[in-house]
Amino acid sequence: MSQSNIKNALKKSTPGSNSPALLPFYSRIKLNKLDWILLATISVFIGWIYVQSSAGIHYQWRWHKAIELIFSAGKPGELPYFFQGFVTTIRLSLWGMIFAGLLGLFLGLARRSSLMILRLPAQAYIQLVRNIPPLVFVFIFYFFISSQLVPAIGLADTLRYHTGDINGLQHFLFGSSKLWENLFSGVLCVGLISAAYIAEIIRSGLDAIAKGQWEAADSLGLSRWSRFKDVIFPQAFAGVVPPLAGQFISLVKDSSIISLISIQEMTFVGSEMANSSGLIFEIWLLVGAGYLVLCLGLSLLFSRLEKRSQRHLAR
Repeated sequence: MSQSNIKNALKKSTPGSNSPALLPFYSRIKLNKLDWILLATISVFIGWIYVQSSAGIHYQWRWHKAIELIFSAGKPGELPYFFQGFVTTIRLSLWGMIFAGLLGLFLGLARRSSLMILRLPAQAYIQLVRNIPPLVFVFIFYFFISSQLVPAIGLADTLRYHTGDINGLQHFLFGSSKLWENLFSGVLCVGLISAAYIAEIIRSGLDAIAKGQWEAADSLGLSRWSRFKDVIFPQAFAGVVPPLAGQFISLVKDSSIISLISIQEMTFVGSEMANSSGLIFEIWLLVGAGYLVLCLGLSLLFSRLEKRSQRHLAR
């Protein structure tokens, strides 16, 4: 059916469809032969998975029990256990993004510094972290560094031996006080790993700015800070938003590794619930759906941020 026939059918069959609001959506849908082949292949694959799971594997899906389990009430005044892990993943990811973003920005600027005392340590750190598997880094940091770091910086009484009451804001931002040390270690782990990649994103974004832009900023007589803040950074920011989005989404997914050091985020909670209930496939699919919701939400947020940054440049 041609696009004109589709439009005519919509006008006839849908009341009030003369409004052009619906038409551009359908007019943008153009499927060629390859698209239809891919859709058919995906449909066949989904059908094969369904047949194999029901006839070959003989797995009895128990979605109603899985849904009841994740909504099972915890202690009075607390969220269900599954959603406690979901909230912990959000908390861990947000604090990790803030820490990774600030450290990555500093490392990216130091990477381009003319001072060797700043450039060489930053470059060494970036190369070291990027060439160590994240799992190995987490174990090294947690067992050999984090256990000694908390007392060394004077946070043992606050993070490890805190016994006083906490207010609602503290609980919202940091969770239960008995898990503050684990949260602190987890944020440092994911932040230190992501900061190395963010530093390279910042560095490449600054290097992409044409030399003439730097010279034009100098010719205006701007100070170093004003030149960077008003001329260079807005242009570099527009270029680094897409790769930053990818790195922050990776940070959310990499936070699942932190479950190995007994931080009760979504993967840790999902593992406990799946092993105790026997609902292996259902629980892990729900855990995957939780990460999908977080990552899609973050992707949409950065998509809007990218459009805003591009509109700023267009002006």
